[in-house]
Formats: sequence, C-alpha cells, structure tokens
Amino acid sequence: MSNLFGKILVVDDDEDVLHALRLLLKKHCRLVHTEKNPEQIPTLLRNEDYDLILLDMNFTQDVTSGREGFYWLDKILELDPSAVVLLITAYGDVETAVRAIKEGATDFVLKPWQNERLLATLSSAARLRASKVEATRLRSRERQLSADLDHRYQDFVGGSAPSMQRVFDTIDKVAGTEASVLILGENGTGKELVARALHRASARADEVFVTVDVGAIPETLFESELFGHVKGAFTDAKDDRAGRFEVASGGTLFLDEIGNLSLPAQAKLLTAIQRRQVIRVGSNKPVPIDVRLICATNMPIYEMVKEKGFRQDLLYRINTVEIRLPSLRERLEDIPLLVDHFLDKYARKYQKLVKGVQPVALKKMEKYHWPGNVRELEHMIERAIIMTETTMLQPDDFFFTGQLHMEEQYNGLVFDSYNLEEVEKMVIRKALDKRDGNISKAAEELGLTRASLYRRLEKYGL
Repeated sequence: MSNLFGKILVVDDDEDVLHALRLLLKKHCRLVHTEKNPEQIPTLLRNEDYDLILLDMNFTQDVTSGREGFYWLDKILELDPSAVVLLITAYGDVETAVRAIKEGATDFVLKPWQNERLLATLSSAARLRASKVEATRLRSRERQLSADLDHRYQDFVGGSAPSMQRVFDTIDKVAGTEASVLILGENGTGKELVARALHRASARADEVFVTVDVGAIPETLFESELFGHVKGAFTDAKDDRAGRFEVASGGTLFLDEIGNLSLPAQAKLLTAIQRRQVIRVGSNKPVPIDVRLICATNMPIYEMVKEKGFRQDLLYRINTVEIRLPSLRERLEDIPLLVDHFLDKYARKYQKLVKGVQPVALKKMEKYHWPGNVRELEHMIERAIIMTETTMLQPDDFFFTGQLHMEEQYNGLVFDSYNLEEVEKMVIRKALDKRDGNISKAAEELGLTRASLYRRLEKYGL
C-alpha cells in the first residue's frame, strides 16, 4: 500500500485541510508536499515532478482578483501539460465539475471528504498518470525508432517509369493535408516508403510515426494493441498500457496489411476512427486521439468489399486519397536506377570494391517476373555483393528464386538449386501469388497455420 500514489502536491489555504491530508496520505505516498500559498506553484513544479496534484478551487486571497482554482489549474497545465490535477471544493455542483473537467482537471473532491472515497479517487488518478507516463515513453521510443528507420527509407528510388512519377506527384499533392491515405500494392513494392514520405512532408513531421502490421496481430489482442488496456482487464494485463492510437496521437499512424482484418476488428477500428477516440480494454472512459491515418494492403480490397469480406464504410473512411504502387514488373525501366542504388549501399556496408553489373546480367533481370518486387531485388543485390569475388557482378552472381518470363507458361516450379530454404521461399511466394496475397488461403494451400506462415514470412523477409 505504501508509495501507491508516488509524489503528491496539495495546495490549499486552509491549514486544517493541509494537516488532515498530510496525515492521511503520508502512508500511501513516497512524498507529500503541502503548500498554503498558490503563488509558489510554478517554483514547486520546476523543482519536482509530481504524480498527482490536489488543488483548492477557492483561495480566500484570490477571490477579489479572480485568480481562483481555475486560474491555477491553467497555470499548472501550462507548466506541465501531462499533470494529473484533482480539484478540492466545498461548492461541488454539476456545473463546476463539468467546467473543471473541460478545462483539464482529472476529477474533483468535495469537502468534507470520506477517506475511502478520496483514496479510491486518487488511486484512479494515479493509474491515469502512469498511463500518461507510459504513453509518453512509448511515443518517445517510437519517435527514435522512426528517426532511425527514416535513415534507411530516406531514398525513395525510381521515377523513370511514368507509373512511379504519378506516385511522386500524388505524394506531393496530399502530404501537406490531413487526408487519410490508402496505399495499394504487392508485397515488396514499398508501401511503407510511401507512408514515411507522406509523414516527412506533412505538418506532423516532427511528431511520431507509428507503424502497425495489423494482419499479424492475433484477434484476441487486437483491441489491446490498438486501443490499450487497464490493469486487470485480462490475465496478463499486469499494468495499464497505452495502445498504438494513443502513442501515435499528434503524429501519423500507419496500419499495414489492413485487408487482413476480420470483420469484427474492422467494426472496432471504424468506431475509433469515426469518434476520434478509443476506450481501453477494461475501461469505460474514452481517450481522445488525434492521428493522421495511412493504411496499406496487398489485398484486392474492392473485390473483398463486393464479397462482403471488407466493410465498405471503413473503406470510405481510409481512402480519401488512394495511391497504387506499381509492381517491379510494371516499372522495369527503373531497374538500372535501383541496382545502382543498392549496389552503392551494400558495397559501402560490406566494404567491397564492386563497381557495377554487367549488361547481360541487367538483361536477365528484365526478363525476370519479380514476385518479391523491389524488396527481392534489394536482397538479391546484397547477396551478390557478399558472395562475389569480382569487381563487376556477373549473371551467375544472381540467384533467381522464381521463374523468368519465358518459363511462366509452365505451371510447375523451376529451381536453380535444391537448397531447402530457397525452395521453401519460392513455394511460399508461389502460394501467395496464386491466392492473391491472401495469408489465410495461402496458409491453407501450404498446409500451415496462419501463425506458422507469418513466422516463415518474417524469417525470409517476404
């Protein structure tokens, strides 16, 4: 029970109130500071980080000046926007309570108070404070992760192909708006690159960019991951936890593989987007959220709507603007640019003196159908640089795991080697192509569970 409420500041001009609260709270807190003069609030806040603040609403000395509790509430929130403040009043009516909450107070306490009720109110406020601290910590971590990843994603290579030029033009037009964006494209075409480019060019560029692969979240954890949960909401909920919407608030939330969501999960997501608020699992208190939403999928989303596999009203909400990324097969003229980019990147990374790729190797690349798109090309270049002992990459340096165009007329698979991992990768790609990227159907085709297939996709970077 000790230290339950952390550090508390009590500000009230009634010495009896301060004395009573000090006696009550000292066995429940790590530290209790009491202050009679509200003018000391700025100094106190600059020198200590309080978990909870109990603030009188009616200071006798401030009545004539109009600087009552609401004035000091504003001052506290100005100094610490994340402060959890509970107002103390002897004039507690509905109108006062509503105004207090609207102006940023967490709750209010009536004089005279009942000790049990006061402690329960403080306990609830302490959990809210812990949640705010956790959300801030997660937001900071996501911001750092986003910054680190942006170094990898900064260079969006392409532009020779008209289809890619249209993508760049759309990014330029929509990035500065708050419009929701839906990015469509096969695996490996660079959907996250587009999302990050939109974020970097937006008014939210200095805020956090949070990415979530919603297709990889188990159905039972969907609400907890996106909306958060409170302590005790379910067996493993040992602490309050902010969801991804809360963490991303103020910035951009990128929901990848949204086409893999079940209909019940789609309904919950739609509600959160429409109301611009989330409710943590185990709680009934809505939390306002402010995110720029970007979604992506490799699924045939419009066909899914026709077949009642995806909600049309949700589709309307997430695709104010739609960006379709072409496959590498549709932008073969960009291959030399991409090869040069990845060649330079990995030659420097592995300190290899590789100067270029022989023209005959580039010709072979142009005949390949690239089931893994740009991601596959990048992995191919990286492998070639690691393995080569020459300064110019030869056709034999490249390992094509799929088929060349001339072989596509055959239904069987063609293998350049019998390495089991490479064969498995190719079979998985084939199953995904056959099932139009549908994870569940591809897993069924392969005789695997969805979880097993996801593990293999992660393992092989597919």
